[in-house]
Amino acid sequence: MTHERLMEIIRFCFVGGVSFLIDYSLLYALTEFAGIYYLYSSAISFSVSVIFNYWLCIAYVFKGAKKQTPRQAMFFFVTGAIGLVLNQFCMWLFVAIVGLHYMLAKIFATAIVTVWNYVTKRKVVRG
Repeated sequence: MTHERLMEIIRFCFVGGVSFLIDYSLLYALTEFAGIYYLYSSAISFSVSVIFNYWLCIAYVFKGAKKQTPRQAMFFFVTGAIGLVLNQFCMWLFVAIVGLHYMLAKIFATAIVTVWNYVTKRKVVRG
């Protein structure tokens, strides 16, 4: 692994961590304070964090990706939508079937979706 790739992964993890904090905090606030059903809250919080993540990936994570084509942006959001479906499935599975609290389920769902996000978004953003 090259130094450049290692630094990219570190930047990706940092941005992912910030995105996770946005996602996790918004999930909690929408569910606990706004009284929204956890799967709806999860979809909203995930979507907000994907938009934030996209912006930071372009600006900070993937060097040389600042000039995005509409096609690259579309694929980034398509992979995000697939990530949303994966997130929602994991949330449902871990809460409804396994019986975890929705906030703990979110941690496991995020771990699974993170792998999907890095592999697909790196390919899309880098072109």
